[in-house]
Amino acid sequence: MTSNAMHAVHALNQAYLRLHPVEARQAVNQLSLNDVLDLLQLQAAPDMVTLWDGLTLDKATAVLHRVPEKDIRQILQRGEPVRLSQILMRLDTEQRQHLMTLVDSARQRELSSLVQYPEASAGSLMDPRFLPLYETHTVREALHRIRKLKPRFTRQLYIIDSEGRLQSMVEMHRLALAEARDTLATLAQPIPGLVTATATREEVVAQLETHRVTDLPVVDIAGRLIGIIRYDALMEAVREESSVDILTMVGASRDERALSHVSFVVRKRLPWLSINLLTAFLAAAVVGLFEGTIAKFTALAVLLPVVAGQSGNTGAQALAVTMRGLFLREIGTSQWLRVVRKEVGAGFINGVAIALMTSLGVLVWSSSAGLALVIGSSMVIAMVAAAFSGVIIPVTLSSLGQDPAQSSSIILTTVTDVVGFFAFLGIATLLSSML
Repeated sequence: MTSNAMHAVHALNQAYLRLHPVEARQAVNQLSLNDVLDLLQLQAAPDMVTLWDGLTLDKATAVLHRVPEKDIRQILQRGEPVRLSQILMRLDTEQRQHLMTLVDSARQRELSSLVQYPEASAGSLMDPRFLPLYETHTVREALHRIRKLKPRFTRQLYIIDSEGRLQSMVEMHRLALAEARDTLATLAQPIPGLVTATATREEVVAQLETHRVTDLPVVDIAGRLIGIIRYDALMEAVREESSVDILTMVGASRDERALSHVSFVVRKRLPWLSINLLTAFLAAAVVGLFEGTIAKFTALAVLLPVVAGQSGNTGAQALAVTMRGLFLREIGTSQWLRVVRKEVGAGFINGVAIALMTSLGVLVWSSSAGLALVIGSSMVIAMVAAAFSGVIIPVTLSSLGQDPAQSSSIILTTVTDVVGFFAFLGIATLLSSML
């Protein structure tokens, strides 16, 4: 093939990968490992990472062992962090630590936090090493893969689609008795039970008790198979859950429960209530800066809670969505900018809509166009600031290794109150001639 022809083929491949990403992923995952490696070497760094992100977990892991270190660095630095964490979990500790040294410190912290699932969650109990199969595999091909890879003994094998999503299962004894030319699609059975990686130990035990399974597949938020909880881990979870129940009965749990002792509740809550008191004084101090303006225009005092309430609710919505994304591993801390754009955009549009309704109501109530302008403009500013804070606070705490669930709401309340009060009273002071 001439150089011009090779250039044309490469250009067509690039166009196909970019214009038809789903079909391209399916086609690439059907290639042999050597063909995938050859294809990756032809790509520029961003396209190589995008292509690698679309590989199945087993193939993506195999690629990491075969590509040059400079390519590994690009993949780890640019790749989708949640997927990267799933790959890293399949490696032993020494390999994982070596790969972590190839990226900058911020990326290391992000990936480390994603690799470590919460204690007693399904992710911490699962075995990330498993043998994925496809419905198009024949029995002969499946048995060949089993003999070659020698997976840990299991009574079930799991079938995924080209995107890695869990589809069905095949029992080992049915596979052993089937004809060599049969496809796995003819042997596939529904999956009786599964859990997400962030499911609690209680949910894992509930699945075991409901379905009486010996293995429990674990999926991520998109339904992709990422691991299996084996029988021995299931039994350990049952024993642990039984001991937790006993501790709860005598009030010895580390976490607060509905019937925890009063002294335990006080020890858990009082420090944060004290911090909240200090932040409330900070917000009060902001109001005190504009005491003269409030004394001159008493209607401002009536409208202050309106601004604070709307900005607080906006911030709480952004905070809840962001924390859920972090907890469920839908996002990593490096994706904060994308989340900020979305939440700030929503905060601005909602702010304008609420500001128009509020301004109209204030205009009818007070007959003051100036007061309507003040509350409308401050409402937009406060809601945009609240949306930004609702994202940046938990992301910052997570990147620093702190628990965002414990202190985000207190910090958010302070920010929304301070910004809301300052914007409302500051604009009122500047436009006092119009009030």
